[in-house]
Amino acid sequence: MYRFLLTPRWWGINIFAVLAIPVCLLMGSWQLGRFDARVDNHREQQDNASRAAHAKAEPLGSLLPITEKTAGRTAETRGRYDTGHPLLVPDRTLDGKSGAYVLSLLRTDGGKAIPVVRGWLPGKPDAADVPPMPRGEVTVKGVLQASESHEAAGPGAAGGLPKGQLGFISAAGLVNVVPYDVHNAWLTVQHTEKPLRPVPPVAPDNTGLDMKAFQNLGYTAEWFVFAGFVIFMWFRLFRREREIAKDAALGLIPEPPEPSPEDDAGRSRSPAAPV
Repeated sequence: MYRFLLTPRWWGINIFAVLAIPVCLLMGSWQLGRFDARVDNHREQQDNASRAAHAKAEPLGSLLPITEKTAGRTAETRGRYDTGHPLLVPDRTLDGKSGAYVLSLLRTDGGKAIPVVRGWLPGKPDAADVPPMPRGEVTVKGVLQASESHEAAGPGAAGGLPKGQLGFISAAGLVNVVPYDVHNAWLTVQHTEKPLRPVPPVAPDNTGLDMKAFQNLGYTAEWFVFAGFVIFMWFRLFRREREIAKDAALGLIPEPPEPSPEDDAGRSRSPAAPV
């Protein structure tokens, strides 16, 4: 009854199922692992953010270049603020209110400058409302953040910004603003002076529990569903073939009817022959 499993057709079905099921399970486990890593990263970022104001600072040089592991950690460095290039980053929201980031460039002994967000200023960006930068050599402590993408720019940045304003914080955005090299990262100060308010640290793009993380979870379900579908179809085909073989063994499948003499005569007659 089961000799049909040895046919070339069923050899192909069996090989496909044996290969497809482990591949689907492996891909599903890999996507689940990526989601678990996002969850762990999200928890770590939350812990870093909650401890940011009182966390022990590490030397900035030891955390650069920035990675997913070093983003969100508290860094400390010394240098002098570039008082000739004060910047504002408009259209930034904090606690549901619109305002601007106050961005200053700290020139360190390492050669490159590090952008420092000294705080958030409510209302329309106005340089007259910004507290002056500290002069002389200072020690700056802040949470290390990854450079922003162009999508982080506010809606007003699409039409161009006036001098002294920047759409998003990155080395690419500063390349035509200052005449020196800038680190592709920035610091957000957690102890600010009034009227500035500290800017909370955020997780870098493509980390934490963002939309892509839940896409990984959705892909996990899809791969496991594919594995289940392969098993379901194999058993369905197997049951159908077994029933056909069983019916044939019991003689329940009718033989095809033999052609009648009239049909034989009709088939042997040429269509072009005269009647």
